[in-house]
Amino acid sequence: MILENTESYISYLFERGKKMEIFTLLETLEDLMERSRNVPFTEKGIVDKEEVLEIIKEIRLKLPDELKQAKWVKEERGRILEEAQREADGIVKEAENRIIAMIDEHEITKKAYEQKAEIIETANEMSREISKGTKEYADSILANLETAINNVSITINEAIKTIENNRKELK
Repeated sequence: MILENTESYISYLFERGKKMEIFTLLETLEDLMERSRNVPFTEKGIVDKEEVLEIIKEIRLKLPDELKQAKWVKEERGRILEEAQREADGIVKEAENRIIAMIDEHEITKKAYEQKAEIIETANEMSREISKGTKEYADSILANLETAINNVSITINEAIKTIENNRKELK
């Protein structure tokens, strides 16, 4: 626990030291600018380019890691946002395709039910026609049978009369 706090404190002092060095370097840069010679008739100054570049290089080296990490986080955030947008676009596109497929499937199912209803209606109609035709055929056969039986009955009655007449003659 104490070691942990000590390490944290040392890290804090190191970072604070870096920050202090950065402020010192910035003050040095500011002094350099103030000490620069002015270009006649302007507010512009002449500075030693190498000295300014050296101070800037040291500032970069002294920048805390958090700033470097922040820059990395910012870049990574942009990359993650782009990737998330691409993924979101993909999900939306997939959802649109699924909706279209479901609509098509619904239409196919609806048409299948309509065809089923038509087939059942046609089958029922054919069944009624067959039943009607069967009844008409049976009625026709029975009518022919009735006519045949009537004819037979008439023939039998005539035969009976003939037999009776013949018997009367025999008596």
